[in-house]
Amino acid sequence: MPIADQFEYDRAAPPDQRPIAEAESGGVAERLFSYRAPGGERRVATLIRPAAAGSYAAILFVHWYEPEAHDSNRTQFEAEARALARRGAIALLVETMWSDRDWFFKRTQGDDIGNSVRQVIELRQALDLLLAEPGADPGRLAYVGHDFGAMYGVLMGAADRRPACYALMAGTPRFPDWYLYYPRLEEAPRAAFAASMAPYDPIDHVASLAPAPLLFQFGTDDPHVPRARAEAFFAAASAPKQLAWYECGHALNERARADREAWLAARLQLAE
Repeated sequence: MPIADQFEYDRAAPPDQRPIAEAESGGVAERLFSYRAPGGERRVATLIRPAAAGSYAAILFVHWYEPEAHDSNRTQFEAEARALARRGAIALLVETMWSDRDWFFKRTQGDDIGNSVRQVIELRQALDLLLAEPGADPGRLAYVGHDFGAMYGVLMGAADRRPACYALMAGTPRFPDWYLYYPRLEEAPRAAFAASMAPYDPIDHVASLAPAPLLFQFGTDDPHVPRARAEAFFAAASAPKQLAWYECGHALNERARADREAWLAARLQLAE
C-alpha cells in the first residue's frame, strides 16, 4: 500500500463541532471549540481571525512538544496568530497527541506507527476545518509547525498538497531520532524499529512539498537537532527553500518569530 493511502479518511463525516467560548478585541475574533477527530477522539482548537468579513489568508499552527514548557500545547502560537490576524490571516491552533505532557512516556515504539498515521489524518482534517471558515482563501494557505509539528506537517503535506507554503521549526529528519529516547531499546530492536519507521521519516517526503516555498528554522544550540541533522533535512528539500539559523536552543527565539512572520506575510500577501 502506498504510504499516502494510509492517510485517507472520510472527509464527508461531520466533525460535530461544539462551541466553548468566544471573544473579540481590537478587531480580532477568537473562538474556542471542540470537535470529533476521524478516530473518534474529541479535540479542542482555537480559531483566531479578523472580526470583519472578508477574504483572508489561512494558517494552520501546530505546536511543539516540551513537557517542561507552559506552551507545549495549542497556546504556543496564540500571540503570533493574533498579530497575523491583524494583518489579514485566519489561524487555527489545534491539539495533537503530544498536547498531553505525559504522552511521550505513555507511548512505546509499538504505538508509533499507528499514532503517526492517526496524527497525519487529524492534521488533514484540521485543514478542512480551517478552510471551511468563512473568508478563508484556499489559495493562500500556510502551515507552521514546531518540533513534532514540523515533522508531521511534512508527512501531511506530502499526502495532502493543499498548503501553499510551510514554516518548519526545529524538526529532526527521522522519527527514531526522538522516538528512541524512550523507552530504551537494545541494539537489535533499535535497528528493527528504525527500519519500520523509515517509510514515514520526513526526510524522505520533504522534497514532495515542492513547489511550495519552505522556511526551515533551527537553533545553533539545540540539543535535539544537531547541525548535521538540520542540514541534511534542508538538503533533502526541493527549491524554493530557505534555511535560517538562530543563536538559541530548541525553543527558538523572538528573532525567529519576527523572521517567520515577515516570511509568511510576504508569501500570503498580508497587510503591512
